[in-house]
Amino acid sequence: MTHDHDLVLRPTAAQTEAALNPPPGRNGGDLVVETLAGLGATTVFGLPGQHALGMFDALRRSDLRYVGLRVENNAGFAADAYGRITGEAAPLLLSTGPGALTSLAALQEARAASAPVLAISSQVPTAGLGGGRHGYLHELPDQAASFRGVVKSVHIVRTQSQIPSAIAEAWTSALTVPHGPVWVEIPQDVLLAGTPIPVVTGGDTFPEELPPRPELTAVAADLLARAERPAIVAGGGVVRADASKKLRQLAERLRAPVVTTFGGKGAFPWTHPLSLQSWLEDRHTTDFLEDADVLLVIGSGLGELSSNYHTFKPRGRVIQIEADLGKLESNHPALGIHADARLALQALLETVEEPRTDPTAPERVREVLDRVRARIASQELTLEQDVLAAVRKALPSRAPSFWDMTILAYWAWSAFDPGAPNTMHSAQGAGGLGYAFPAALGAAAADPTQPVLAVSGDGGALYSVAELATARQYDLNVTWLIVDDGGYGILREYMTDAFGEPTATELTRPDYVALAESFGVPGVRTSPETLAADLAKALAAPGPSVVVLPAVLRMFAPTHSG
Repeated sequence: MTHDHDLVLRPTAAQTEAALNPPPGRNGGDLVVETLAGLGATTVFGLPGQHALGMFDALRRSDLRYVGLRVENNAGFAADAYGRITGEAAPLLLSTGPGALTSLAALQEARAASAPVLAISSQVPTAGLGGGRHGYLHELPDQAASFRGVVKSVHIVRTQSQIPSAIAEAWTSALTVPHGPVWVEIPQDVLLAGTPIPVVTGGDTFPEELPPRPELTAVAADLLARAERPAIVAGGGVVRADASKKLRQLAERLRAPVVTTFGGKGAFPWTHPLSLQSWLEDRHTTDFLEDADVLLVIGSGLGELSSNYHTFKPRGRVIQIEADLGKLESNHPALGIHADARLALQALLETVEEPRTDPTAPERVREVLDRVRARIASQELTLEQDVLAAVRKALPSRAPSFWDMTILAYWAWSAFDPGAPNTMHSAQGAGGLGYAFPAALGAAAADPTQPVLAVSGDGGALYSVAELATARQYDLNVTWLIVDDGGYGILREYMTDAFGEPTATELTRPDYVALAESFGVPGVRTSPETLAADLAKALAAPGPSVVVLPAVLRMFAPTHSG
């Protein structure tokens, strides 16, 4: 059997002509941007720096669109969102030392969320490598060591001839499931030197597929077919694999209730009769999942947030489908199936025959959701629910939203209807502050046809205010909702609960409306009563905008134990 990629590709006449007559003035940086373009990249994110200037100069000679942010970590968040929205590897161009290291928190989030980011960093000149004794600006004894525990793979370049293959190898790694960030390092002199290497014109790569093992699929299908009370937990892997339709088909065939994790928001229709929504921080949901005789977990490692803080103790059989081998059975014994969610769901759809179905499943789902609503209603949290409802009312159904680590986002994880798959994103993978606004900018760059919403608290907003300049410079369609409570609101709650009073949580903050307007970005101060109208107006207007909601929101009390 012959595959297309087994064939030797002969150069076309145009490729031969370009190879024999390269344009003058090319350097190692041109090899970088030519390789990216050949692989299909159209947009790159980043920040220039002294050692990386060869790459940035080469952008001038390419058709790649450059979106420059003001802080490397924010550029990483923008690339993360671009990768989530498009499913493509998002190039991130960085400089040596401080520039590279400043991206680490963003790359940690991309790794946790399986977002494909291709980070390409410069390095000190080749003569200075190997020990930090040469006194180059930005020098580290071993720069790549700082990234090995964060990214999927590290690719070291030391000569120009290595550049196309190293970048292609990194691209393949980023897009092989589970997707994730990768790291390429190229010394300054390699980027700056003129190159005799022909123009890079080829670039096809073939990320490996990860189908399930058929003997495991057979056992899983048999367990599901005989289950009396099956249930499904759908994680971020379902969203990344674009497998939401297949999940719905299988759930309906099995008549199995579905809970989506916070990372899997949108993987299953919110109002479907089998949807238990995302109430994972709730003992009623935990009890329901523990009672399942067969629990199918797809694209989730059942980590801290997805297991109600590790209080979840399943009593039935667990089937876990997971593309990240390290997460397979890492928290619960299971029939572990190492596979891409889409391929595994397709295999189950083809293999499950005549399952028992529970006609009471929709009724049992309604009972759980009623108990959850009654519990929330007893806590007198009308303001929080009204604010979340206003956001949902204002946001078009297919418009993406990006949420920082803030109280309103914690509400949204459990209670927000995302509207469609791959539309609601947050930093809950790694949990760093400052994600929402720069990520929203990356999403707006990926798809300018939809307005994009970013939601931050004032604490997280202070990480990202520099990017108001980016939003204005590129005229990106992002509306930034800042819930201003004068501090780190959730930490204030945590410390008050644990110690009686908070420390280090109160913040002096700017007038965010005036600040936005100083960047040329329209700003408006709103109230809970006017939020829906003000937000809808801002989202409908082209270009960036800021909506500030002064409000102190409270978190609902979670229930971890029965």
